[in-house]
Amino acid sequence: MLKTPAYAAVAPNQPLTPFSIERREPGPHDILLDVLYCGVCHSDIHQARDEWGGGIFPMVPGHEIVGRVKQVGSSVTKFKVGDLAGIGCMVDSCRTCETCGRGYEQFCEKGMAGTYNGTEMDRKTPTYGGYSSRITVSEHFALKVPAGLGLSAVAPLLCAGITTYSPLRQWNCKKGDRVAVVGLGGLGHMAVKFAVSMGAEVTLLSTSASKEADARRLGAHAFANSKDEATFQRLARRFDLIIDTISAPHDYNKYLGLLRVQGTMVVVGVPPEQVPVHAFSLIGGNKRLAGSMIGGIAETQEMLDYCAKHNIVSDVEVIPIQKINEAYERMMRGDVRYRFVIDLASLAS
Repeated sequence: MLKTPAYAAVAPNQPLTPFSIERREPGPHDILLDVLYCGVCHSDIHQARDEWGGGIFPMVPGHEIVGRVKQVGSSVTKFKVGDLAGIGCMVDSCRTCETCGRGYEQFCEKGMAGTYNGTEMDRKTPTYGGYSSRITVSEHFALKVPAGLGLSAVAPLLCAGITTYSPLRQWNCKKGDRVAVVGLGGLGHMAVKFAVSMGAEVTLLSTSASKEADARRLGAHAFANSKDEATFQRLARRFDLIIDTISAPHDYNKYLGLLRVQGTMVVVGVPPEQVPVHAFSLIGGNKRLAGSMIGGIAETQEMLDYCAKHNIVSDVEVIPIQKINEAYERMMRGDVRYRFVIDLASLAS
């Protein structure tokens, strides 16, 4: 086993502190990464504070990982020592069920192995995430990071990127479509970039008027304040597709009213409580309310290659690991544009 420095939440609602974990030596199909950067996802806070329940402690968060291959197993063909690689929200699945066979490992019928706050497929060995100096993973669940992109800004693509790219692809976002992005945060800013790159006419909807300048800088063609009730009358029946990134309580019915006939609203944010939806909000106009999680391994690689082709990365603020608790508090206040990324060089090997 490889003794590995990390930062962990040793119990719910406790600050993250230095911690030591053990990584397995690479098996025949594994690679060992030296972690260079790890993005900080809002879900890291939810899980480190056990707000979703079922937390496994001590917990080492982090599922937006970019690193350099340090060692490869004897049967590895996808990577060689020195390559750049990424790890997203999962590190394994059964690989044999129908869902895995269709490329949807995230929905593995036996339950995928989360990168952290989960277990390996043996259902016993805890998984630890990217707030650490190295990680061992099967080559199947590692992504090839294209050259030419800033590595710190690539890290959030492994979660925020694929979370917004996937629904735009699923619902065939294309030139001429009218797309609304609800919320301008870690997810929303990526949704704007992707939808614009696909040729859509993009409108950003936010409760913060101060976000307008940033929305336009990111490429949005229009901005509307969702605190203003007149917005929902003015934009009624306008959009083909809505990407809803908001995790705070809000009224889905109001946003469904912004869809054109046969339009789709895709939820990628997770409000803390159930949101009531009136049947007439869907029936009137044959509208669809859908959800989307992350993508499978093949789609995530497709997304990274797309980003390289179109020069798309996240807007990030890089921090040392020692500032992670401060970063959590700033995220809760919305004080980041738009993703914190940890430089793991600050974690002694």
